[in-house]
Amino acid sequence: MEVVPTEIPDVKVITPRKYGDHRGFFSETYNRRALAEAGIDLEFVQDNHSLSVERGVVRGLHFQLPPFAQDKLVRVVRGAVLDVAVDIRRRSPTFGRHVSVVLSAEAWNQLLVPVGFAHGFCTLEPNTEVIYKVSNYYSPLHDRGLLWNDPELNIQWPVREDRAVLSDKDTKLPRFSEIRDLFD
Repeated sequence: MEVVPTEIPDVKVITPRKYGDHRGFFSETYNRRALAEAGIDLEFVQDNHSLSVERGVVRGLHFQLPPFAQDKLVRVVRGAVLDVAVDIRRRSPTFGRHVSVVLSAEAWNQLLVPVGFAHGFCTLEPNTEVIYKVSNYYSPLHDRGLLWNDPELNIQWPVREDRAVLSDKDTKLPRFSEIRDLFD
């Protein structure tokens, strides 16, 4: 398992080993001990799985407040996404900045999005499936988000605004400057 920090070092790209032969492949996609040895000692409590039928589906930017804040370990098992993590930790030197990483079934990479980041993705291919582990349970009372296309965030999404496929909820999220519930 390879663990590489991104431009925001707390966000990491993780690439599990993949062993293939004439039958297909085998991969240990999660190993808590190996991650702990790499300095990532998290306990995940829930797995989530999404299917986005169209290219250009945007999900996010989502996060949960304490005491239900979540670390996320995101991977793509079919298709590809542009995965985005926005630092919303007020005292962080990278506050308000983001990291974008292409995750794909072909590259077999994952993204660790720690507590204190808003997370979202845009599908690059139709019928994309994303699986992610979270370190805390979903809590509707603590569920928050940022507007995906807020110009202040300057995220270069791979879809035009008028072509993005969004949930009704995600079209109504506040801008970064309007968020009061941030991480200290």
